[in-house]
Amino acid sequence: ASARAAPGAGALRARRAVARGASRPVSMTVAADTCIQFVKGTNESSVPDVKLTRSKDGTNGTAFFLFSEPDVFEATELEGEITGMFLIDQEGELSTVDVNAKFLNGKPQGIEATYVMKSTNEWNRFMRFMERYAEDNGLGFAAKK
Repeated sequence: ASARAAPGAGALRARRAVARGASRPVSMTVAADTCIQFVKGTNESSVPDVKLTRSKDGTNGTAFFLFSEPDVFEATELEGEITGMFLIDQEGELSTVDVNAKFLNGKPQGIEATYVMKSTNEWNRFMRFMERYAEDNGLGFAAKK
């Protein structure tokens, strides 16, 4: 396995700063068609860093999501348990149960999630989701050189 990312792989980064205050909305309505949820029905407003890798032949790939200070930890107290990561857009839903919370001194600090794509069709579907999500959330794409 190579540590080098294949063409088309890179990282999405937020172009806008997200202010983190003590009182943030916990449950949000869908402002756009594209969202990420950890608890069904509750959109995650924290924008993740996303790193992509893809095999040289393009038949499979992996997306690594890192959410710093996600508001889902506040939402779970009111809404329910984290059952996975759900990527929702106009085409439907992509999901993974490979979701891990990170803690520091017993307090939740972030969430890491991994979404695996096992075919070219799955890769293309994921990239369509990410293009919509990036557009809706002011993200940019930076290819690794």
